[in-house]
Order: sequence, then C-alpha cells, then structure tokens
Amino acid sequence: MTIKEAEEQTGLSRSNIRFYEKEGLVKPRRNAGNSYRDYSEKDIGELQKIAYLRTLGISIEDIREVVEGQADLYEVIQGQIPLLERQMSDLQNARRMCQMLLSQGKISYEDLEINRYVNDLEEYWQKNRQILRLDSIDFLFIWGGKTAWVLITAASLLIALCALWVLPEQIPVQWSGGEAVSLADRRTILAYPAACVVIRFLLRPIIDTRIKRSTLYSSPITNYITNGLCFAALSAEVFMILFVKGIVTHITVILAVECMILVAFLWLVRKRLPIG
Repeated sequence: MTIKEAEEQTGLSRSNIRFYEKEGLVKPRRNAGNSYRDYSEKDIGELQKIAYLRTLGISIEDIREVVEGQADLYEVIQGQIPLLERQMSDLQNARRMCQMLLSQGKISYEDLEINRYVNDLEEYWQKNRQILRLDSIDFLFIWGGKTAWVLITAASLLIALCALWVLPEQIPVQWSGGEAVSLADRRTILAYPAACVVIRFLLRPIIDTRIKRSTLYSSPITNYITNGLCFAALSAEVFMILFVKGIVTHITVILAVECMILVAFLWLVRKRLPIG
C-alpha cells in the first residue's frame, strides 16, 4: 500500500512514518514498477507498535534495540517504570512547592526568600539535580543563539570582502589529495556568508521539523546544528584563503583548530555553571 494508505491504516501522520523509516525502525519494500515504498500489513503493525511505545516515553534508541533484537521489550518497559516514577515524583514535588508559594498570598520575585521554603538548600539542590542538570544545555543556547550566528556570518562576510582584494581571479572550490581540482571566479568567496544566511533561514526550519519529534529540546539543538554548519562554512572559507596563499594544503589543520575552539568554548560555558 502507498504511504497515503499507510497514514489511513495507522492513523499516523506522513512525517511520523517517514521519521520512523529514517531511523531504520521500519523498512518497507520498494515497488518494482515505480520504486515507490510499498507498505505491507506487517509494516502497518510495526508502525503502530513503535508509535505506541513512543507514547510511553520509551526512547527511539531503546525501541531500535528492541526491534533489532538487542534488547528485551519486557525489560525495557520494566526500566521505564522507575524513570516515569521519578518524573512523577519531580512533578508532584514541584506542584507541592507551587501550592505552598501560592498559600502565602500574592508574592513577587523581589520578595521571594528561598530559605523560608527550603530548610537545607544543598540537600534541595541534590534532590532536584536531574532538573538542574538540564541547564547544561546552556551551551546549546549560547552557541546556537542568534548572536553567535551573527558573529559567524559577519566574520565570514568581512573575510570575504577583504579577501576579494588579495585573491587571484580564479580560486579553488574543490580539493583532492591536497590539490585544487576545480576553480571558480574569486567572487565565489561571497557564497560562504551567503550560505550562512541560507542555512539559518531556509535549512534551519527543515532541520527543526526533523528533530522536534525525538526530543523536547529541538529548538536549541537545531540552532546548535545550523550554527555549526555556518561555522563549518567559515572554516572552509578560511581554509580556501590559506590554501591559495600556500600556508596550508589540507583542511585537517583547520578542522583541528575548529575542534579546539569548540572544546574551549564548551569548557568556558561549563565553568559558568554553578551546579554540575
């Protein structure tokens, strides 16, 4: 059956079905006549089982292990119970604290005194360490933020404009074994900052759509990925200029520097976190 029929049979959206296929959880055969996907009754059942397990909060990774026979479904569900219980406990505790705050009457941020509600602050932080640990994605918010994108794009544009005066008429755009194999007009260097704009405004929504079905933090992760792609474009731009000048011949040098920058940035961000 076609994907439209699969939608009707499963009750799932086309994007959900495509996502499970992309993750390798379902592998419908191809129609020999037109190469379109041909979903069997077994595929329909698999899709429904996978979607049902997702509603139980079971991760894609755990479902994949079950589907591939690397994990036992019974054991996976058993392991899910403590996780759900911890989540319920955290939510109930948060609800209780909210009710206690509200019982004091109207309260403002300026008047909020934590010591009135928490006897042992250190113990309280430890009890809520799972929630506080999520603050480690602060790195994603910073690196994936609009400011970081503006800085990367501005740097790429500035480098491109300055390089236009010193580059030869033809510049390399493809390399193989440390040698240029394809040349283009030097104005092609402006494609690098242009790529940053395309990545942010055209590619980013597509990536976000793909990611948001598998995690609660799709937005910061999407921004992190897109800014990472922009940074890769900037790195390729710098490499091309250095290659033309005969300073470097392999992009591995630039990639190594790029990795060191990202690691240093992550280290600096984590040093800012008051709670690990």
